[in-house]
Amino acid sequence: MAALLFEAGVMFSVLAVAGAVAHRIDLSVIPFYVISGVLVSPYVFGALGLPALQDQEFITLLAEFGIVFLLFFLGLEFSLDRLLESKENIGKAGALDLAVNLPIGVAIGLALGWSVLEAFVLGGIVYISSSAVITKSLIDLGWIANDEAQPMLGTLVFEDLFIAFYLAVLSAVILGGGTFIEVLQQVAIAMGFLTVLVAAVYFGSAYFEAFLDVDSQEMFVIRAVAITVLVAGGALALGVSEAVAAFFIGMGFSGTDHLHDLERRLIPLRDVFAAVFFFWIGLNTDPTVFGSVAIAGLLVVLVVATTPTKLLTGFLSGRIYGLDDRRSVRVGCGMVTRGEFSLIIAALAAGSGGSVVLTETIPSVAVGYVLVMSILGTLFMQYAGLFERLVTTGERAASSAD
Repeated sequence: MAALLFEAGVMFSVLAVAGAVAHRIDLSVIPFYVISGVLVSPYVFGALGLPALQDQEFITLLAEFGIVFLLFFLGLEFSLDRLLESKENIGKAGALDLAVNLPIGVAIGLALGWSVLEAFVLGGIVYISSSAVITKSLIDLGWIANDEAQPMLGTLVFEDLFIAFYLAVLSAVILGGGTFIEVLQQVAIAMGFLTVLVAAVYFGSAYFEAFLDVDSQEMFVIRAVAITVLVAGGALALGVSEAVAAFFIGMGFSGTDHLHDLERRLIPLRDVFAAVFFFWIGLNTDPTVFGSVAIAGLLVVLVVATTPTKLLTGFLSGRIYGLDDRRSVRVGCGMVTRGEFSLIIAALAAGSGGSVVLTETIPSVAVGYVLVMSILGTLFMQYAGLFERLVTTGERAASSAD
């Protein structure tokens, strides 16, 4: 126990230093959290003979809390009424995002001579944006209340709901024997659980209100954490995304009088666990995989092919919501990041006991891809103003030519 506590102290000390450096040079903390995890991992410090942090189970658990609370806060920003009011735009933007970004990953996999299943796994990895990273960046940059946040959050909702179905199918095929009945059973469980959550949010607003109606700040926080983690854990046990479950719990509280108290009292928890999540991504990244020509080459192809498609579909999503070009550019920049769901898909592939592509190639590529795209996407959001100026300059030039 003493060793675990000491490692936890080292981890938080490293995060504190990384955050201080980021703030000192006025950059987003997210890439620094990720890189700090890479540095103190067994793959870097360990390889150099220096004391390194292992991927301890407690770090993974705290990282899960990071995903859960980031998506819980995303749900707080999205009441069910508001979701239903925007369902047409969410459907159009989400369908566009899915129709472009999933097939490109599948096409790359098939072009490499992979099987349909292997290509389908790669398609999921490059399709799904990171709800956790994007939500954190929206908050840090102050975009969360801006117009450009609406298409980003709406598309994330669509992606998260789709990925719940995708993971149910993939889990049944890869881990459950792959029979048609097993796939249907897993999908039915996932959809049934999500239906119950939606019904609870729609009909249970009075219960959400009453649940947190206590005088004690301590009990208020404990109750909020209890229901969020319990439902998220139950979802994960049933093969449903814990992030999607946490999102709906946040949505359930979004229409209550406790909204501002939740935001004020749980922000420290969210930020601490979110930092651990980004650190965990780095801790699981083996930079030596980039030494393989095949892995590095595939990684370059994925980054070059899938960054522009997310920029494009994000920009068009902004236009679907009626935004001008400048804010639509922000939407495109914001959707580039990949993260937690890509790693979950890769973990399923790694534990499948299938082909070398599934158990070795895809997991190695996915970890490197998430590392690169989490850093690249965060920087795109922070420096979106550069792309905005390019667009507005182009518009002025076109107007002058006319």
